[in-house]
Amino acid sequence: MTDAPLKLFNSLTRQAEVFEPVHPGEARVYTCGPTVYNYPHIGNMRAYVFADVLGRTLSWKGLKLTHVINITDVGHLTDDADAGEDKMEKMAASQAQSIWDIAEHYKQAYWADVRALNIRQPAQWTVATDYVPQMIEFAKGIAEKHCYELESGLYFDVSTVADYGRLARANTEEGEGRIEAVEGKRNAADFAIWRKTPAGETRQMEWDSPWGRGAPGWHLECSVMSGEVLGFPFDIHTGGIDHREIHHPNEIAQNQAHCCTNGLDDPRNSGARIWMHNNFLVERSGKMSKSSGEFLRLQLLIDRGYHPLAYRLMCLQAHYRSELEFSWEGLGAALTRFKRMVMAAESLKARLPGAGRDPAALGPGLRRGDEWGKLQPALDKFDAAIADDLNTAVALTALDDVLAAKKVDEEQKAALVAAMDSVLGLGLFGLTRADLRIRPKSATIAEDDIEAALARRKEARAAKDFAASDAIRDELAAQGVEVMDGDPLGWEWKLV
Repeated sequence: MTDAPLKLFNSLTRQAEVFEPVHPGEARVYTCGPTVYNYPHIGNMRAYVFADVLGRTLSWKGLKLTHVINITDVGHLTDDADAGEDKMEKMAASQAQSIWDIAEHYKQAYWADVRALNIRQPAQWTVATDYVPQMIEFAKGIAEKHCYELESGLYFDVSTVADYGRLARANTEEGEGRIEAVEGKRNAADFAIWRKTPAGETRQMEWDSPWGRGAPGWHLECSVMSGEVLGFPFDIHTGGIDHREIHHPNEIAQNQAHCCTNGLDDPRNSGARIWMHNNFLVERSGKMSKSSGEFLRLQLLIDRGYHPLAYRLMCLQAHYRSELEFSWEGLGAALTRFKRMVMAAESLKARLPGAGRDPAALGPGLRRGDEWGKLQPALDKFDAAIADDLNTAVALTALDDVLAAKKVDEEQKAALVAAMDSVLGLGLFGLTRADLRIRPKSATIAEDDIEAALARRKEARAAKDFAASDAIRDELAAQGVEVMDGDPLGWEWKLV
């Protein structure tokens, strides 16, 4: 197979760079995970689809992958700009539940979405509350040179490290205007390492520390967990583009202080060799925000009859650094494309020699130096695209080329489809066309009744009794079933 050098866009240097692992043959990746105070919306999940494709690409390139995703169950405030109440404490109070129960419920909900989107399990999930002792030790180690104490807690002095804010390109106080104003702070951008519980109050999650009883700051958590598990410097740190402005610059400052390193002309001094950020998912109606009540979450898509992997495909159709606009029409188009892929894979699987053979098992056998004949251009196109900063949109067209290829060896074709899918994560060989016809939550008619009505309609049309045919169609339409006459994909009907 081909082997184009993997180039990734580094947000810290603002340029694409050839990936050279810190440890030869390995790739160590840390992804900022969810704060488990509510259900994730589909914009949140785009970040994990992106990180998953990154990990799969590193595996495709033959690297041993260690991927860590954190779970924040304490310390993240209601405003990402280091202000407001603790999100976990606030939700627990509003629901009159234990904060531990809140964290467990929404962690399981997040993991359900991870499974539904075919996101691979990382090497380790790190849960913030499991690392509080290490956070206290980390803070103690940097406090003397880099921190100062106020009544509300321990604060990091950003003037004590070189190049603060370079990741965000926000080197002025005006650029950091969203940071919480706290009386006594030396610099507007200074941020909390440890927050004391206010006098007379009790938090559900609080610990003793040299700076009083309280809880760690959100920024501290990621520095500690990434360093503890992966070691500094590690290879890649990922997150949403919103983290690029405040959270990740603060992480970098802490990492610099902890490692006693200098400026960021050498990116390794930031704690990670490369920082990568996916762009926003944009939804014009305003239903992306969790403050809107019934916000867009993956289950809502499923409830409306869309397979969750159609949303994954929708994400892959855009570059991760580009804004992606969500619309129901766009999701429907992605489902149609996904349907074509699944049907082509299903047909290919049926033609393979050996009953019951699993074509997905053929993919890992892809070897450099193999001869691919007519399929070689598609393989070259795919490898070049995925190596070009994860250009999944072009990689998908290479997969389409292989699925459509005629007069080629079927086992070789199946192996190549499986190998490409190991990067894109669509699970093509594990699905059938019927799996994609998800019943909307609002539907009341049984599928057996639909099929029986369609059989009667087929008989009526064969007998040229078009009045009866139209009546059956109208009867089905009244029950939310759209009859799809002439559908080239043979879908026949769908619930609406």
